[in-house]
Amino acid sequence: MQIIPNLNFGFKDAENYKRKENRELFNKIFLRTDAIDKLCQNNIFFLLGEKGTGKTAYAVYLINNNYKNTTAILGNIGETEYQKFITLKKEKHLSLSDYANIWKVIIYLLLSEKIFRKEISTPQFSNFSKFRDLKKAIDEYYANAFTPEIIYALSVIEQSKIVAELIAKYAKAGGEESSQVSFTENRFQTNLLYIQKHFEDALRVFKLSGNHVLFIDGIDTRPSSIPYEDYLECVKGLASAIWSINNDFFSSIKDSGGRLRVVLIARPDIFDKLELHNRNNKIGDNSVLLDWQTTYNTYRTSPLFSLTDRLLSSQQNTKLSEGQAWDYYFPYTISSRGKENDSSFISFLRYSYYRPRDIITMLIILRDNFNQQGKNVNSVFSQDDFDHLDFRRKYSEYLLGEIKDHLAFYYSPSDYQLFLKFFEYLKGKVSFSYSEYLEAFKNYSNFLDENIKKIIMKPTFVLTADGFLQFLYELNIICYVEETEDSDIFLRFCFRERNPSDISPKVKTHLRYEIFYGISRALNLGKKLK
Repeated sequence: MQIIPNLNFGFKDAENYKRKENRELFNKIFLRTDAIDKLCQNNIFFLLGEKGTGKTAYAVYLINNNYKNTTAILGNIGETEYQKFITLKKEKHLSLSDYANIWKVIIYLLLSEKIFRKEISTPQFSNFSKFRDLKKAIDEYYANAFTPEIIYALSVIEQSKIVAELIAKYAKAGGEESSQVSFTENRFQTNLLYIQKHFEDALRVFKLSGNHVLFIDGIDTRPSSIPYEDYLECVKGLASAIWSINNDFFSSIKDSGGRLRVVLIARPDIFDKLELHNRNNKIGDNSVLLDWQTTYNTYRTSPLFSLTDRLLSSQQNTKLSEGQAWDYYFPYTISSRGKENDSSFISFLRYSYYRPRDIITMLIILRDNFNQQGKNVNSVFSQDDFDHLDFRRKYSEYLLGEIKDHLAFYYSPSDYQLFLKFFEYLKGKVSFSYSEYLEAFKNYSNFLDENIKKIIMKPTFVLTADGFLQFLYELNIICYVEETEDSDIFLRFCFRERNPSDISPKVKTHLRYEIFYGISRALNLGKKLK
């Protein structure tokens, strides 16, 4: 077996696996679950999951591999792209439907460039004049140096008159355009629709040899410089374009050996804000919702355990049976649920949100602490390593950092600091009743009122006591506790209650509540304060 200092647990951000030098490692450790097969189905337009559930990893796997005759590319939206949309809105007086049309052209351009690169060597490529002429126009505009990224595709929108004229030139030369067409700078929408139509005409007749998917990622992060309303308008237009293209256009293309698709990657809470019609049906019929949940009794057969064990077993020189690597590196048992001999993996479940990133982070911290403590390289992990205060502190800070990133989407850094202030009023408690919560919230609210001149206005999440309770529940900082008549206890966390038919579960009031195990240390909770 490999010694612990030599174990490589990869990267927490799957974007790193797009690089050529990391692809071999990724293919060794990636676990192909049912989700990857479903993601290859033609009716899937949305890939949903909480932070750390592996959304980008699934996209990157299809980018790096031809799986079930499906290959993919990834488009990322960042601060520069949002800024350009805001500039276009001001200059062109855009509406939400205009945003959707802009996104359609960007999507068509990115997918067409992928087809240019993947299908140009096929015998039938030269037979499709519309597509060939479109490629000539794009090549001339970009001087044969187009980079398949959203930021470069946006220049077609900014220079729509020039691009429309180039397309018209080659269409006329190829006999596709019979009359002279003129374009002006002040007819932006007309230019855009002309470009869109020519892309659709070319894509409609081209016979693909394989399936091509464009993943669009990055909407989970709103740059602080981009106002929330401007951001929301942009991504609503994107979601509308994706649904329209997939459902109305790509699905209507007949007699092709392959299919085209565009898939939006998003957190469930953000998807909820897109206001798509029949949202629940779209989640059930047109989405992959990543869910790694398992139970303490059945964890051994769960994908989450298989993934973790694969991280360890894939680095060994001999082939191991399922679970053998885990049992070697974590041979100890723990006491929990009144049992004396629970598996060491139960500790990882208790302190995680059942997300691959949580497990990987724990493994990385344990390995690094092992190295720093100068332990015998031939030894393995023990319960003392997991219970070590330094491990608990680092992991708790990681979880709090994930929450900070989540809140940054909606709120400012100063709002985040105000949010943390609440936990001082719990006076160290990790378990509290509804009345104790109301008392803490009352004191917290009084603090905000007394400092209103300094903070200008209260964040929306603290307007009401029950509203803030729901806010804590959605962040998975608290769960509510239910007890049955025969004394069974159920800890109801939001991430456990979420399902395709209830993507935004609600907290129950007038019960007992508990702070999530893994994060209490970062919130300075766990010991009652005087």
